[in-house]
Amino acid sequence: MHRCEESFWTKRIRLVCIIILSIFAFVKWFARKILNFFAWITLDNTKHFCYTMYEHLKRGAFMAISERIHFFRNLRGMTQKYLGLQLGFPDKSADVRMAQYETGSRTPKADITATLAQVLDVAPEALNVPDIDSYIGLAHTFFALEDIYGITVSEADGELCLKVNAAKGKDAAEIIRMLAAWNEQKAKLDAGEIDKETYDQWRYHYPQFDTTGGWVKVPSQELSDAMVEAFKDRLKPD
Repeated sequence: MHRCEESFWTKRIRLVCIIILSIFAFVKWFARKILNFFAWITLDNTKHFCYTMYEHLKRGAFMAISERIHFFRNLRGMTQKYLGLQLGFPDKSADVRMAQYETGSRTPKADITATLAQVLDVAPEALNVPDIDSYIGLAHTFFALEDIYGITVSEADGELCLKVNAAKGKDAAEIIRMLAAWNEQKAKLDAGEIDKETYDQWRYHYPQFDTTGGWVKVPSQELSDAMVEAFKDRLKPD
């Protein structure tokens, strides 16, 4: 009788232990699933963030090369399709691929860039601007600035200097204004009117501390609406 009772309680205890262990196993499994789920979300968001940042950086870095491809293609009098065919793209997609390169929606790989430079009869560095990490890259960056903004090299008082061709248009005028503001601050530094820290603050926060009057804040929409309302009678056409 005693053995039967002992066997009965032993079975009950064993059953309880199995249930408890099963509960712990389920909780452990469930907790692992929850942690994996949040880890997956975090990793996915991180990957998405990193990919987005990479795309922004890539587009920013290669926006100049797209503009240079467009510039040199027009300079050589080539159509997008002709240039694409010279690169070996199929007849149906040659112009589409070049349009993608010139708009920055696609970026040419290193071998394509080398072939582009060869077909356009320019140095590869002429396409890969801006580049200030090498002397040759810096030289081609200056050449690009000459094409776009009219910044050219000149000689004054026996020294080489850069000057802006005002006839280049609105872009050149804006560059002249910025250089004039920079020259004003540099003159103050040389004259001892400001210290190096103030000068660097002006440079590294430009145009925040520029007082030449060229940069102004855009009025808020509320202010614009109020001004339109106040002068709406005068704005009516005759």
